[in-house]
Amino acid sequence: MLNRIEDHHVLATDTAIEAAWRAARQVPPLWPLDSSVTVNPFLGQADGSLELAAARLGRVAGMRVTMPRSWYAARIRSGEIDDADLAAALVGASVHGAPKTRAALDTALEVERPCPTPLPTIADLAAGTSGIDWPGVLTERISHWAADYFDTAQALWAAPKGRSAYDSWRDNARFDLTPEIAGLKGFAAFASQLPEAAEQTIRDCAGYLGLSDAALEVYFHRLLMSLGGWAQIGRYRLWQAELRGGSDRTLIDLLAIRLVWEKAIFCQYATSIEGRWLEARRLYAEEIVPSADDMLDSVLQEAAEHAAQRRLAAELATEKARPANGRAKLQMAFCIDVRSEVFRRALESLDPGIRTIGFAGFFGLGVSHRRFASDIEESRLPPQLAPGSYSCSGDGSLDTTRLDEAARLGERAIRAWGRFRLAAVSSFAFVEAMGPVYVNKLLRNGLGFAKVKHPNDPAPRFDPAPDAASRIAMAEKVLKSMSLTHDFARLVVIVGHGASVVNNPHASMLHCGACGGFSGDVNARLLAGLLNDAAVRAGLARRGISVPDDTLFMAALHETTTDTVTLYEADHPSTAHAEDIGQLKRWFTAAGALTRAERALRLPGKPSAAALARRARDWAEIRPEWGLTGCQAFIAAPRSRTAGRDLGGRVFLHSYVWREDKDFGVLELIMAAPVVVASWISLQYYGSTVAPQIFGAGNKLLHNITGGMGVVEGNGGLLRGGVPWQSIHDGENFVHEPLRMSVAIEAPREAISAVLERHPEVRKLFDNRWLHLFALDHRGRLAWRYAGGADWIDAFDGSRSETNLELVSV
Repeated sequence: MLNRIEDHHVLATDTAIEAAWRAARQVPPLWPLDSSVTVNPFLGQADGSLELAAARLGRVAGMRVTMPRSWYAARIRSGEIDDADLAAALVGASVHGAPKTRAALDTALEVERPCPTPLPTIADLAAGTSGIDWPGVLTERISHWAADYFDTAQALWAAPKGRSAYDSWRDNARFDLTPEIAGLKGFAAFASQLPEAAEQTIRDCAGYLGLSDAALEVYFHRLLMSLGGWAQIGRYRLWQAELRGGSDRTLIDLLAIRLVWEKAIFCQYATSIEGRWLEARRLYAEEIVPSADDMLDSVLQEAAEHAAQRRLAAELATEKARPANGRAKLQMAFCIDVRSEVFRRALESLDPGIRTIGFAGFFGLGVSHRRFASDIEESRLPPQLAPGSYSCSGDGSLDTTRLDEAARLGERAIRAWGRFRLAAVSSFAFVEAMGPVYVNKLLRNGLGFAKVKHPNDPAPRFDPAPDAASRIAMAEKVLKSMSLTHDFARLVVIVGHGASVVNNPHASMLHCGACGGFSGDVNARLLAGLLNDAAVRAGLARRGISVPDDTLFMAALHETTTDTVTLYEADHPSTAHAEDIGQLKRWFTAAGALTRAERALRLPGKPSAAALARRARDWAEIRPEWGLTGCQAFIAAPRSRTAGRDLGGRVFLHSYVWREDKDFGVLELIMAAPVVVASWISLQYYGSTVAPQIFGAGNKLLHNITGGMGVVEGNGGLLRGGVPWQSIHDGENFVHEPLRMSVAIEAPREAISAVLERHPEVRKLFDNRWLHLFALDHRGRLAWRYAGGADWIDAFDGSRSETNLELVSV
């Protein structure tokens, strides 16, 4: 059965495995649905440029990394992209193969570039010869096994846990006759003779297929990309293991499984496909170099981004009234999320004494939290970080503990009842006997009257509680990072955000990305409690941060789907602040109305502001809100630079006063954490827009939850990662403009450059132009553009600037 091809050779012991790990790290991770966060799908491509990624991903996935040329041409015709934008993009494209003149660019725009064709796998070649859809067959069989293997308690009869993916699949394949029914002779017997170690299987298969060392990484990358979200789940497991200082081999196992299929198919079809496979092997081994088409598309993308930067610069250059002097009536710290920008602007418009602050929504508290009546630990912090402390809901008293245990038993009973309803021995009888009981619920939910659950757990607490010194250090770090160290208002509100929707598998994507895909209420309430602690305040005063005795910190939750605010006033009751709290609630009501009116205009059909609450409860609503659609910039500066400016819910706003940041530690924190989190969001929406078939989650109307991990379209196939189609498209047009994010920071350029030197992983995002970097001048205007290395140029005319120029005082 197994006739080896003539140039079979044994690979060096570690060459194939090293190539396998390199390929594995080019796969983006996919978080489970219950804590789903947006992920930069180009994580493995950040070492190179956009055009290099275009060349590589075209080979391994058949995808484009920019929009069709007609998209750019339409923007040029409308004037959104003007001559200056195109000229700037052409100047910046100095590499070989890029168009040099506007005429060359216009000529190229007239020809639409087809989507690249990926290099063929053996399954592809055999399908062309046999007429059997071997890629479809192996996708179906691997997905069938993977849905069971990766299941997180959705399946009623789950596969045994604790075994490696390769071991589990090998045992399954020994008894799976479906491949043989499809036409792959002797596959079960072939699987039973495989090596016990996945690494040895990789070596054997790669050697058998005659792959040269130069071809290995690209070929392995191609196979992993063909596994879609299953490979991304494997990358997630590796990511999580590495956060804890360990490793995980799931991706290597999946690669071995995919290679086994390649080898088995080749054994059967070698005679008819060997010539084409020899050519494919040669192509896999070729150096990856961007084509002239890749360069042209990169120039067009650069021009679109330059246009957006020009519009942002114009908005920042307009004169605005300065905020009122004196003590603020209210200070509110919001997440930097772009949705908060609209609500902050509406709130500040109500009274000149209202000041808002922007800070990453986990508020510097990286906790693993157990909610009331829950057995699950939730990592409420950015996915790039590991938890540093633990918390739970409730005060720890005996009565609360008893209530918690009773509620947990109740939740377990509800889950058991749900499993009984779906079990094979009871499901049909259950529907027949109990179906009429559910008519009222089905009608209520179908007509948009479903109840939306709001987080209302008892106040959270650290468990175990940090000692006094640790609490003081935590509070000091957070306040300095927020640039909130003086001039405190009587009422300071810490506002997390969340989105209460129903019947939405990707609901966690609408929550707080900085909180790991959960709502921000827990972190906000923990921080308010920390800052109201008398011992913490005394310690802060000794460190130069004096919080007035009449300042009360409170926590709140902004519901982004309805723009209502829940105030956790019972956490810290204060009769002395009753009047302030009453006014606060009136402001919340007014700001919510203004925000809903603005947001409704962007939604399909322009629903009334009053209808937004119903959309959140409607089972059939596929666009309850736009989430982070439209995000395109990040600004770290004093709020006075952006207050009163309509940034359209497109900008992440982080408060930062560089003159109060003596050693630039806060600047380093902002660039190494919030900027990276925002870049993941931006590039996830970018990838899902330019390559929806590869990096998008597909059509919500066809989604089926699989294994609790993700969704498939229809009744099977590959797991889908990324943003659903309805989150970026309104049915007629894209509502997300795919742009690489522009980061603007008000700080000396030398300090920004020094941070990049200390963080090479962040620096390469800017050096390779996955992000754009600007420095603001003393008036808060886009003044200098980072040009790579230690170079800064004028933001828009391209001239060089002195590297040691200081910002001057206002």
